[in-house]
Parts: sequence; structure tokens; C-alpha cells
Amino acid sequence: MADLSRLGRLPCLIIGRAGMDLYADPPGTPIEAATRFTSALGGSSANIAVALTRAGGRAALLTCVSDDAVGRFCLAQLDAYGVDRSLVRSAGGEARNSLAVVETRMENCQSVIYRNHAADFQMSLKDVEAVDYARFGALVTTGTVLASEPSRAACFRAFDLARAAGLPLIFDVDYRPYSWASAEEAAEVYSRAASLCDVIVGNDVEFDFMSGAKGQGLAKARSLTAQITVYKMGEKGAITFAQGQEIRTGIFQTATLKPTGAGDAFLGNLIASLAQGAPVKEAVLRGSAAAAIVVSRVGCAPAMPTSQELDRFITFHSGPTA
Repeated sequence: MADLSRLGRLPCLIIGRAGMDLYADPPGTPIEAATRFTSALGGSSANIAVALTRAGGRAALLTCVSDDAVGRFCLAQLDAYGVDRSLVRSAGGEARNSLAVVETRMENCQSVIYRNHAADFQMSLKDVEAVDYARFGALVTTGTVLASEPSRAACFRAFDLARAAGLPLIFDVDYRPYSWASAEEAAEVYSRAASLCDVIVGNDVEFDFMSGAKGQGLAKARSLTAQITVYKMGEKGAITFAQGQEIRTGIFQTATLKPTGAGDAFLGNLIASLAQGAPVKEAVLRGSAAAAIVVSRVGCAPAMPTSQELDRFITFHSGPTA
């Protein structure tokens, strides 16, 4: 069993993509009607790194970006947010950075993702084998990393190396069907990853998918041997399995602008809270509060709250739903 107390002593190493998000502006504008867009750092792993850093933690990103202006935009944004990008490699050739064109609205919200020749999928065994894992408190990854080679094999190799160095493994299921050759392949790979990890976070749809049968996601979450498994249920809150307990928590109601970014905010603040010594239930609630803040703001990375903003929100909010 990995030592989760490492989280409080050392920065987290996060594997996965950094991309550019383009938001139709002003908020509420459909993409097809937009005449202007605002740019922001995106990509689930980069968003998690920003969430963790803004919450008072430290994070380094391990990935590849394209060797062009968009890749350089991502590097500059990581610098601006205080994320260590010394392990980010620029990939040349036909590799292109992930690009998301997104709307800020709740109903029929469109998010168009461009992932052709994705640069982050170029992460290799050489990239992960060059890391000094003893420098880090945990290895964090999302399911997107596992969708293609050579990134998949590199990620599993990183799991082995991190485990040998005593790091806990943290896994956000983050299932994106468009990235995978088939649902069957994804379910098999995700189940393999989940069997190795110490903290697993996913929503009810993702756990259903991992179980291979609709309606069996909760049973799948219960069956996992991770130290902490968080089964998120949207507006119904979450069930967390930890230390032989089932902990049920609600959500913080807010006036939502858009549905994106909540999961990244949740995981980043869950990790930061655990690193600061919070009990599991409190860490889950702080993650839920951060998610509520992010969906009420434009963007993902720029919407992540600071620890002071999160404390203030929790203090003055009426509290989570039952």
C-alpha cells in the first residue's frame, strides 16, 4: 500500500495533455454564430495541475506539446500558472496540439475537440524513464493518456517506475470515446489501470462503462481495492469508498454557466486537500465546492479557484445538498 502522506511533502507529477481552448465570446454564443473567441490553457491534465497549484499545492506536468506557436502558447500558460513544465517535450513533425472550441452555456453546450496527430500521444518510454520519481509525492494521470500508443505503454511504464519509488498512483477515469479505437479496448485498459492505482475518481457513467454493464458501475467501484475510490453522480453528489467506509456527500449549488472543467477542479482540489492533511470527507467536499465554482465561471484553467477563494465560498455558501 502506497504512502499517501507523501502528498504533503513533495510535488505531484501529472501525466497528460496541455492544450489550447477557444471559447465562443461573449458567453452564451453558439460556436456557429461566434465572430470572436477568447483563448485559455486547456487539456484535462493541465487543468488538474492548475487546480492543484492554485489550491496551494505543487505540480509538474509530463507530456508532449507541438513544436509550433500553439505548443509555445501552452508552455507560456503553464509558466504563468506556476506549473513546472521542465518535463514537457516539444514534438516536431506532424504532431499537433490538442485544440478545443467550446461554448459557455448549459443547454446543448457544444465542445468540438481537434485531436489529429495529437502531440500528447507522442510521449514515449524515453520520456518517462528519464524522470527522477523520488522527487515527487504522487503520480497522477487521466484516462485520456491511455487511449493511444506510444503514450499508453509509456504511462504503464511510469506506473511501474513510480510504484518502485513508493509513489501513490492517482487515476481520473476521464473516458473520452472519440480517442479510442473501441469501447471494449478502453474498458480493458481502464480496468488494468484501475487495478494498479491507490486513488480512483470517476463518474457513474464511467464506472458503468468500466463494469461492462449498464447499472453496474457502483458495484464496480465497490469492488476496487484502491485506498480511495470516488464514485461521482452529478447532481446526486458522490459516494466515496475509503478505509472500509462508504461516505456520501452532496454538491454545492451555484448558478452554472457551463458544464466543463468540474471534474478537473474536483480532482485537483481533492489532491490538494489530502496533501494538507484533510480527512477524506472534507477533501471530497472541497473538491465538490471547487467544481461548483468552476462551472459558474468562464473557462477551465482560468476558472480554478485559489485556496482563499475556496475557503470564502465554503464559509458563505449554505452548504452541500444532503
